[in-house]
Amino acid sequence: MSSATAGTVDHAFRAALYAESDTALDTGASLLAADTAADAELARRGQEFVAAAWRRGWQPADVVRIVRRELDDVHVRLAAELIRAQQAHDRPRGPRWRAQLDELSAGAAESAEAAARARPDRFTHATTVLELYRLLLRLPALEPLDEHEPTHRPGTASGGSESRMLTRIRALLAKAEATGFPQEAEALSAKAQELMARHSIDEALLAALTPTAAAPGACRIGVEAPYEQAKAVLLDAVATANHCRAVWNEPMGFSTVVGFEADLEAVEILYTSLLVQATTAMTRAEAAQRAGGRKRTKTFRQSFLAAYAHRTGTRLAAAAETQVTDDLLPVLASREVAVTAHTDRMFPRTTTTRLRGVSDAAGWTEGAEAADRAQMGVRPRLPRDGRDARDA
Repeated sequence: MSSATAGTVDHAFRAALYAESDTALDTGASLLAADTAADAELARRGQEFVAAAWRRGWQPADVVRIVRRELDDVHVRLAAELIRAQQAHDRPRGPRWRAQLDELSAGAAESAEAAARARPDRFTHATTVLELYRLLLRLPALEPLDEHEPTHRPGTASGGSESRMLTRIRALLAKAEATGFPQEAEALSAKAQELMARHSIDEALLAALTPTAAAPGACRIGVEAPYEQAKAVLLDAVATANHCRAVWNEPMGFSTVVGFEADLEAVEILYTSLLVQATTAMTRAEAAQRAGGRKRTKTFRQSFLAAYAHRTGTRLAAAAETQVTDDLLPVLASREVAVTAHTDRMFPRTTTTRLRGVSDAAGWTEGAEAADRAQMGVRPRLPRDGRDARDA
């Protein structure tokens, strides 16, 4: 790399990355478009921006989420390319991180086809690059999430077996969400719930019988607009019912969920399924309202989802109170203390917020009724004598 090439990139960055105006962006893009020798250095700098985001606590899914929210699809494709390229220079990470990279790789072929179809001119491409780098440069620091390999205990399934179980659960819930037959959906959801409960119960029993140094972890789950307040309330209800804590970051569009690994998996799966069910029910109820001559779509949807989240929380809390036998109270209490302490260390200052925009009585009623119909991962009663859950 020549000093002249590095100078071109530096001049473009000084012009475009530290100013908001379109004129500054155009100046930087013009410099880059005129110097074809700067392309490799420009890509290398992009990988450095990605590595800096990792040091500030961001993860691949977080970066893709914020780019998708703030910019366009072409920026998302470019960000994914940079993340994959930077992977070769990164240190080993944990399974959640790897799963995020695998998801990016799964869409790589489609992204390449889309990029080939677009084929922008050099100025347009340089503008896209600078817009993305400007966003990456200004990402704030986030609470770091521990990324480590899970501890393997005698009697537990290997990572591959757990992945197969989770894949099966997700497939069952996907079928339940897609079918138009309530009885089929109920049967599929019931089977998924059985597997989910077995996975989590096994972890709780093993923790009681073979104590290890396992500690709570955390993951981030996207809470996307619109109606993100109601969605955050729903996620909080699911997290609480599964012995986790959720902290919502409204500006960044996600909640951080803190808990033990098996419970984090249950929260991710159940929240996703309930949100799909809520959206489907809301669309159906809204169509009926429109057929009756009503037009207040936004207030109806906000009230619907707020009621759905509230009622779901009530149902999950009631179910959680009846699922635990006295035998497991000590280990669950110990886990709750550990989760609370971990949450307080990550978030020493939190505030509460009031749910806004809930003013449509019909939407509230429809949402509550939809929550009553929703299929939830209610856990069976835990065995009293320490037997494996499969034999209970």
